Order: sequence, then structure tokens, then C-alpha cells
Amino acid sequence: MKKVKYLDIGLIDYQTAWDYQTARFEEIINRKLQNRNLAPNEQEKQLHYLIFCEHPHVYTLGRNGKEEHLLLNEIALAEKGASFVKINRGGDITYHGPGQIVGYPLLDLDEFFTDIGRYIRFLEEMVIRTLSEYGINASRIDGESGVWLDVETPQARKICAVGVHLSRWTTMHGFAFNINTDLNYFGNIIPCGIVDKGVTSLAHELGHEVDVEEVKQKLIKHFKELFQAEIV
Repeated sequence: MKKVKYLDIGLIDYQTAWDYQTARFEEIINRKLQNRNLAPNEQEKQLHYLIFCEHPHVYTLGRNGKEEHLLLNEIALAEKGASFVKINRGGDITYHGPGQIVGYPLLDLDEFFTDIGRYIRFLEEMVIRTLSEYGINASRIDGESGVWLDVETPQARKICAVGVHLSRWTTMHGFAFNINTDLNYFGNIIPCGIVDKGVTSLAHELGHEVDVEEVKQKLIKHFKELFQAEIV
């Protein structure tokens, strides 16, 4: 069973968090490359991370996204107290803000499984199982990443976005799960480039604010089950 170090770094500026996870990402890759030149008994044990955090208001655009999906100019962004960052994950534009659990798994998939589709499904499944504990039936939409509610109806809405980056089978970025999120901020973008579906949060679905720490513990439990990992 692989050991994964859990870190909750709290409310943190997006760029600062990106720099932090990039350092961990490069650390994993460097260790992997160094170990290839060593005998098995000389190799350094690989580290894996599961990082949870929360960001101040920010819109992030993936490498395949379109800037016109941000519906605010610089002045309007400033008025909203929000920033805009172009990043290297897949996907289009999304929003991060207070009341949202952002998860960054930094894993060497060579030590788990080398299947990016399976990896994304596991991230989605972790959220689906967590929502089930709150009596909410969530699922996927073919051709779209993330976790959705009422997918076969006109009321289909996304509750968790997923966008990852992969190099040398090492992962970064991850998921953004709306818990007590101010959904009004999604009105300033075309989320993930999707114009015909809505966005929701756990609090909105339940009709009351939710204990974020409780949700984190449920996510960790399901992460352990799916990835057959020990959290340390």
C-alpha cells in the first residue's frame, strides 16, 4: 500500500499554491529519474501528496480554453475582487473561491496505475461517493469531466470540476468541489465552456451551510479506498 502525505494548506493565493504544488511535482519527477539509475536497494522511497486548500476569488483558464469564456474585463475583475490566471491543466475556464474544496493530488502513477482515464474517473468517483453520504445521487456526463447532478434532465448542473496535468506519469492540479461556494461568481464565466448546463454547490442542494472539514474527511476516506493508499 502506497503512502500519501495529506496536507491542508488552508486559504492560499492561487499563484502561491501553484508554485507550492509545482515544487512538490518536480520533487517527485526528480526522485523518479534519480531512482532509475540506482539499484533497487539504493533507491529513495517515492513521496506522494494529497493537498487540500481554498483560494480567494480567482478564474483559471486551462491550456485548451478560450479567453472569451471570461465575461469580465480587468476593471470588472478588480471590482469583483477576483484575479485571472492562465495555467497548464487541461480543460477550459473555471472559478475557485471561498467555500470550495480544491484538491491537488500529486502522485507518481507509475506506482499506482498508468491510465489517465482511470485516474480522472477515480477523482470523480471520490466526489460521487462523498455526495452519496449526503443523500445526493451524482454521476458523470459522457464527453465531459467532473461530477454532475440530474444529468439526463434540463436541470443538469456541475458540482465539481476536474482538470489535471500529467508529465512522466506524475499528476498535478486536480478537482474543485463546491461546498459553501458563492455561485454568483460562476455567472461571470462560461464554466468549462459549457453554455447549456448550470453549476451548483453542496450547500445549495441541501439548503444549509455544510461543515467543510467533515466533507474533507469523507473525501480522504474514499481516496484511500479507491487508490488503495495509506494517508500519513
